[in-house]
Amino acid sequence: QVQLVESGGGFMQAGGSLMLSCAASGLTFSRTTMGWFRQAPGNEREFVASIGWIGGGTRYADSVKGRFTITRDNAKNTVYLQMSSLKPEDTAVYYCAATPNPWATRRDDYLYWGQGTQVTVSS
Repeated sequence: QVQLVESGGGFMQAGGSLMLSCAASGLTFSRTTMGWFRQAPGNEREFVASIGWIGGGTRYADSVKGRFTITRDNAKNTVYLQMSSLKPEDTAVYYCAATPNPWATRRDDYLYWGQGTQVTVSS
């Protein structure tokens, strides 16, 4: 059974930093594309960042480029999202997602989802 468990969310003032972690189990992590998505109240769940398992290539939403960094540690079956220069518009529930598809680009490409962790950024 695949499990994705996020941690690291919380409350932060604008301009601050937070790091999210997602621990995965029940899958072959080294052959899994990992992604982060977020959903603010009243909005659809949107893509934030992803890291592939072939070459470790990364992708970012335009809204977070230069501020967020996604990394992975295959030895720990964990993916991270380092968030810096946080803005109030980054406030959302952040979800970790996984798929064996090395070319995953869309939300629907992801098979497994965590329960989410709340990030709140105050102005």
